[in-house]
Amino acid sequence: MAWALKLPLTDEVIESGLVQDFDASLSGIGQELGAGAYSMSDVLALPIFKQEESNLPADSDNKILPFQYVLCAATSPAVKLHDETLTYLNQGQSYEIRMLDNRKIGELPEITDKMVKSIIRVVFHDRRLQYTEHQQLEGWRWNRPGDRILDLDIPMSVGIIDPRANPTQLNTVEFLWDPSKRTSVFIQVHCISTEFTMRKHGGEKGVPFRIQIDTFKENESEEYTEHLHSASCQVKVFKPKGADRKQKTDREKMEKKAPQEKEKYQPSYKTTILTECCPWPEVTYVSNSPSPGFSTSTHNSFPVAEGVVRPRLTIYVCQESQQAREQQPKHENGDAAANTFFVYHAIYLEELTAAELTEKIAQLFNISPRQINQIFKQGPTGIHVLVSDEMIQNFQDEVCFVLDTMKDDSNDGYHIILK
Repeated sequence: MAWALKLPLTDEVIESGLVQDFDASLSGIGQELGAGAYSMSDVLALPIFKQEESNLPADSDNKILPFQYVLCAATSPAVKLHDETLTYLNQGQSYEIRMLDNRKIGELPEITDKMVKSIIRVVFHDRRLQYTEHQQLEGWRWNRPGDRILDLDIPMSVGIIDPRANPTQLNTVEFLWDPSKRTSVFIQVHCISTEFTMRKHGGEKGVPFRIQIDTFKENESEEYTEHLHSASCQVKVFKPKGADRKQKTDREKMEKKAPQEKEKYQPSYKTTILTECCPWPEVTYVSNSPSPGFSTSTHNSFPVAEGVVRPRLTIYVCQESQQAREQQPKHENGDAAANTFFVYHAIYLEELTAAELTEKIAQLFNISPRQINQIFKQGPTGIHVLVSDEMIQNFQDEVCFVLDTMKDDSNDGYHIILK
């Protein structure tokens, strides 16, 4: 997946948008960011800008992007010259994103004196997590009932109209705004990067997220569906005050490096410029057959280099508890699980292979795939049939299984039994 900044931007155009009086709206967020915080000659000297220019087509040389988005949070100094910037955020803290009109005079006249719609998303940066988005979001929802991944701080925001947060899309917010007027939206990210890390021995490295903004104009039916611009940046989210400590740690680490080593890293900037990227695919999935004990919801798919990830098969699984196994012999009329409450998790398969199923089950229960030796399906007479690619390809969509584990005495692994 590539996020390319299709610039250059002229200093005059950018500074005219950036040097606005936002000081009044910045009180209480932990740092002062007035007009003096922006040296656009420094911003345009960012290595990521230079890096991307050589990869852009020739017809984009004189292109000025219609909008620019600036996240008011400092970039990390511990990022190498040719890598993308990384910004640290505190969980639940309000951060300003300045929505800037970057058009030349006479450009896009159809949106003059009209509203545009912007959608902000918090999504995964890593490809591995992009493929398991559904499971990750469902697991987070189950562990944090009633919470959202992304929220708008409406009282602090300026110039946004009709803000909305879809209750079924925890990582998405949207609003209307007038490009000709000052617009500043404050967001809060409530998930932290380590919540999506495989638990091993503690001290796990948190996964990076992306903050992406897509902006649309009205079509002939007065629906905001015509894409105008998209941009994103890479962030990590820490527990409260954790981002400040991490920024300090990175700064101290860089100070200890030799001068020749420091030249390999880009400096820290007080704000983060979101770089142009592909628009987010507007593809959603709705399951009309909720699994037992679990409420399904609508989710957006993730874009990858080959296109949009569309799950070919959905199965629901839950791990059988020890209590359920102990109770089972007590019921002789076949309703052993009648008084047992199971919570199922959705697994979405793309390749329809046994190896993919092994990996998805391991991710779901935070274990290594190497710990799963074999997966069996319990047959009608109680026999254990080895799960093959062909068997998975013949599973019915949205089939439900209870997972039982059997210790493999030959090593430290387990056999998984689908009941």
